[in-house]
Amino acid sequence: MTTLFVAKLSFDTTNASLEALFAEFGTVQSARVVTDRETSKSKGFAFVEFENDSEALNAIKALDGKEFEGREIAVTTARPREDRSGGGNRPHQSGGGFKRGFQNR
Repeated sequence: MTTLFVAKLSFDTTNASLEALFAEFGTVQSARVVTDRETSKSKGFAFVEFENDSEALNAIKALDGKEFEGREIAVTTARPREDRSGGGNRPHQSGGGFKRGFQNR
């Protein structure tokens, strides 16, 4: 199975219209427009899963840079999600000297 990343989508694109576009190139397992959790509005990108790798590659060749629903879309093979564990949960590092809100005594 191959997953494609589709960017620069119209904010009006639906899962159904996306699936219909990509179904011209083979068996689409899923087509999912990514939406904001709070507003449910499209973020302008999506993921499309193909059952067959060669069908996915044909879709990339045919659709990357093409106009769809008034926008020139970008279609590539999706990359694996990066590990985000190194972010905001770092342990506090004391630097000594002045600390915000307190003076050395």
